[in-house]
Amino acid sequence: MGFCSKGEGGAFVSDGRIAPGGELPVNTNGGGLSYGHPGMYGIFTIIEAVRQLRADCGERQVEDATIAVAHGNGGWLSGQATAVLGRGEAL
Repeated sequence: MGFCSKGEGGAFVSDGRIAPGGELPVNTNGGGLSYGHPGMYGIFTIIEAVRQLRADCGERQVEDATIAVAHGNGGWLSGQATAVLGRGEAL
């Protein structure tokens, strides 16, 4: 998705950047392995994005969340979809 250059992914995530409280928190609901079956994750990325934007996530809430990206795949992992959601102040 362009957050880092090819070959730089390990360094990009190794310092906690994508962990809760990090610069770019990812899978704030636990992701496919902790929240639901990874092959059937479906709409859960959008549900979590909306919950974060509504500030309805309790302990896992990303502070001051104004924009969220929900990305998933379908079919035989051949179709990809990305939705960018935001609060009014992000527009």
